[in-house]
Amino acid sequence: MSGHSKWANIKRRKEAQDQKRGKIFSKLARLIAVAVREGGSPDPAANAKLRLVIERAKAENMPKENIQRAIENAVKKKEAVEELLLEGYAPGGVAVLVEAVTDNRQRTIQEVKNIFQKNGGSLSEPGAVAFQFEKKGMIEVEPLKDEEKLLSLIDLGVEDFETEDQVMILWLEPARLEEIKNKIAQLGIEIKRADLVMKPKSLLRVTDPDKARATLNLLEALDHHDDVQRVFANFDIPDQYLK
Repeated sequence: MSGHSKWANIKRRKEAQDQKRGKIFSKLARLIAVAVREGGSPDPAANAKLRLVIERAKAENMPKENIQRAIENAVKKKEAVEELLLEGYAPGGVAVLVEAVTDNRQRTIQEVKNIFQKNGGSLSEPGAVAFQFEKKGMIEVEPLKDEEKLLSLIDLGVEDFETEDQVMILWLEPARLEEIKNKIAQLGIEIKRADLVMKPKSLLRVTDPDKARATLNLLEALDHHDDVQRVFANFDIPDQYLK
């Protein structure tokens, strides 16, 4: 199980418990603003970046009217927001990538740096960590028991798959995400979410309890920051520390 997938599942369990959706929707609205500006159109049919963000918003149960309002606000306000990719290390040497959207680059960098330092990690220079990850298309579906359907997924171009928490995660080339997603839907397989993510090339096993918990605390603190959209890490932590 990749660090991204395991952390994503931990986050979902926490979010289901506290039901604090407003902050998530606010973050997604800012990401929609970036997608509208960079994609050059408020029409999802003509803007692949916006389509992907809308898919992510739907997977987070963001209401349609919220999505549409975010698009309309992006057109009206034209906020000067930009995406950042920050890199660092968690306790024990776990590599961390932080995707953020901000209207003040220096403020966000400093605040993220402070979060790393307060939680026993360190913010690194660009390029120090990113090489340990690769961009991948990710599609989540219900676990498939039908061997024929599994084989048909491979024929479609799915490179690998894994199962965690009653979800099957399919990995594929990022450029083929939309194409393969549509073909999977045509097979009658329900898609829970589809996205582009940064997948660790290898995992770092963290067995020290203190470092494991410190790593999870760092990831959670980063996720709570208003400007942070997503966090990826290359950890492999024993399940007893994930509760």
